[in-house]
Amino acid sequence: MSSTIGRRKFLQLSTFTAPLLSFQLPGKSAVLFTTKPIMVSTWDEGKNVNAAAWEVLAAKGRAVDAIEKGAIYIENKISCCVGLGAYPDRDGIVTLDACIMDEHANCGAVAGLEQIKHPLSVARKVMENTPHVLLVGNGAQQFALENGFPKEPAVLSEDAKKAYQEWLKKNQYKPVINIENQTAGVTSKRENGPFAPFFFEDGRPNHDTMGMIAMDASGNLSGGVTTSGMAFKIHGRVGDSAGIGAGLYVDNEIGAATSSGVGEEVIRICGTHLVVEFMRNGYSPELACKKAVERIVKLNPAKAKELQVGFVAINKMGQHGGYSIQKGFAYAVKTMGEDKIYQSKFLK
Repeated sequence: MSSTIGRRKFLQLSTFTAPLLSFQLPGKSAVLFTTKPIMVSTWDEGKNVNAAAWEVLAAKGRAVDAIEKGAIYIENKISCCVGLGAYPDRDGIVTLDACIMDEHANCGAVAGLEQIKHPLSVARKVMENTPHVLLVGNGAQQFALENGFPKEPAVLSEDAKKAYQEWLKKNQYKPVINIENQTAGVTSKRENGPFAPFFFEDGRPNHDTMGMIAMDASGNLSGGVTTSGMAFKIHGRVGDSAGIGAGLYVDNEIGAATSSGVGEEVIRICGTHLVVEFMRNGYSPELACKKAVERIVKLNPAKAKELQVGFVAINKMGQHGGYSIQKGFAYAVKTMGEDKIYQSKFLK
C-alpha cells in the first residue's frame, strides 16, 4: 500500500481539519483543543477558591455547583473585601453584593445584603426560586431569612474594626444627627463625602472582589461574584458585582468573563458582556479583556491613571486570559494539569 495520501483524500482531510489549523487573524482565537474542566478565579486567593471548587469539577459535577462551593469558601474567611468579616461602609455597616449565572442564562443577584453570611448562595436561591434577578437591602435579607439563612450578629471583625477606626480618624467623618451644624474641617453627610479610596494606604487596591468562572466536564459554563464592595463606601453603594453583564456574564455558546476593580467604571461599559461579545467576534480571552480595558481608558484617560480594573475570561475551548489597567491584577487557574496564579498583562 502506498505511504502517500491521494489528492482526493488529502482534500477531504483538509476540509475536515480546517477549523483546527493554527492560522488566525491577529488577536483572534485559533481552535486547537478544549481544556475542561477549568476553574478561574480573581486574585491570589483564587487559588484556594479553585481548590474548593475543584472537588465538584473533579467529580464531573456542574460548573454552577463548583462556583457556589468556591464562594462559600471565601465567604467563610476573614478578608478586607469579601464576606461579613470584611471592611464596612463609611457608616460602619458591612453590606454584601453577589451574583451567579449558569449555562442556561439563568441568573440571580443580591445587593446591600446585611447580616447574611453567604450572599452568593442567596443569589442562587433568587435565581432558582423566583422569577426575578436582583433583590436588594431589607428585601434581600427578608428573602434570605425566609429561605433558611441564619441572621448573623451585626458586629465587625477585629481587622475590620481596627481599619474602620483608623479611617474615621483620618477622614473626620461623623455620621450623627444634626451634623449639618458642623465645625470647620469636619466632613459630614451634607458634603456627600468622604468617598471610598481607590487604594488602601499600603497600596493594595480597595476592591479584592472574588470573581469566579468555570467550565465543567460537560463543557457547560457558569460564573459567580461575591464581595463586600469598596471599603468605606457610601451606605447603599452598589458596584458591578451584583450586575449581570457588568461584573459577570456567561454565554454558554461563547465563553464567560468576570471583573474586579472600581465597579463604577465596569458598569459604564457593561464590561463583562463586552468581553464576551469580543470573544464572539473571534478574539482570544486575553485580547477581549484588553479591548474592554482600552474602552474604559478611552472614556477618561486621566481618571484611568488613578484606578484599577481587571477582567478575566475563558472561552469554550478552555482558553483563558486576563488584562488590567494597572500592574498588579492576578488570577488563578485550575485544570487537570495546571494549578497556577497568573499576573495579567496591563496597559499602564
